Amino acid sequence: MKILVLYAHPVETSFNAALHRLIVERLTAAGHEVDDCDLYAEDFDPRLSRTERLAYHDDRCANDPVDPYVTRLLAAEGLVLSFPVWNYGFPAILKGFFDRVFLPGVSFTMVNGKATPNLHSIRKVAAVTTYGGSWFRAALMGNPPKRIVNRVLRLTVKPGAPVSYLAHYSMNLSTPRSRDDFMAKVAGKMDAF
Repeated sequence: MKILVLYAHPVETSFNAALHRLIVERLTAAGHEVDDCDLYAEDFDPRLSRTERLAYHDDRCANDPVDPYVTRLLAAEGLVLSFPVWNYGFPAILKGFFDRVFLPGVSFTMVNGKATPNLHSIRKVAAVTTYGGSWFRAALMGNPPKRIVNRVLRLTVKPGAPVSYLAHYSMNLSTPRSRDDFMAKVAGKMDAF
């Protein structure tokens, strides 16, 4: 399976970086073709420009600034997100990827004024994330990243595609054991992806 890994963390020595390396390593070892998209390393610009917004509903063309990312997304059969949760949301660079790449004609089409999902080539989705705060605090805030992955992405990809959300909560209080346990959980999920 061709899997697009979207990674969003700026620090190469972080726990998130270790998770990202594990994800790519295990998916590759399982025989998948991995397109590793490190948004920071690729210097992805998350800002939706005025020009892009004005042309948002126009047909896509090869000279669109995000065309290389659109091509990569459309080629994917699996999608793995690897990111930290900051301020109860996605890092800006990942949110910007959704804003700029998940476009009409790419992730959805407009039919009679309604959005119809379009990424049916994606047959599996997984998100691997960390939270500084507890599960309770995230739930109290409505846990927007989890809801977006489990609801919005689920509706955008192939109907019935399995969606996994793996989260290590309370990173501010984490221990070597809690991090090792989470790494083992992620490894198992990637091995079976």
